[in-house]
Amino acid sequence: MEFDPFLLARLQFAANISFHILFPTITIGLCWVLFYFRLRYTFSGDKAWEYAYFFWVKIFALSFALGVVSGITMSFQFGTNWPGFMERAGNIAGPLLGYEVLTAFFLEASFLGIMLFGKNRVSNHCCPTVWGDHK
Repeated sequence: MEFDPFLLARLQFAANISFHILFPTITIGLCWVLFYFRLRYTFSGDKAWEYAYFFWVKIFALSFALGVVSGITMSFQFGTNWPGFMERAGNIAGPLLGYEVLTAFFLEASFLGIMLFGKNRVSNHCCPTVWGDHK
């Protein structure tokens, strides 16, 4: 049986996009869990919440890294697998992909860097007027 190269390229893209979509959904859901863990630790002072937070931050970082790697290859595959479509829809799809890179990659990577490397540099009590001075 002989396979068409276009079919193989599109099957590879289907596998990549199916793999990629898992990681943004995991990180979007997990960020709210991490937020909850951090709030519970901030207000209770219970170290169990902090340990849970730091454990799940590692999984969050790994999911983010895998999403970035699979997303980079996916953006190149748009142009290589569907050049005719991207020639016609590129004026719309191009800026959307660029915006996604700016927001998802740069913004999320900045906050992830603060989460991973700024735990001793960023206070939990960033806004005492809103949270109240309870400690």
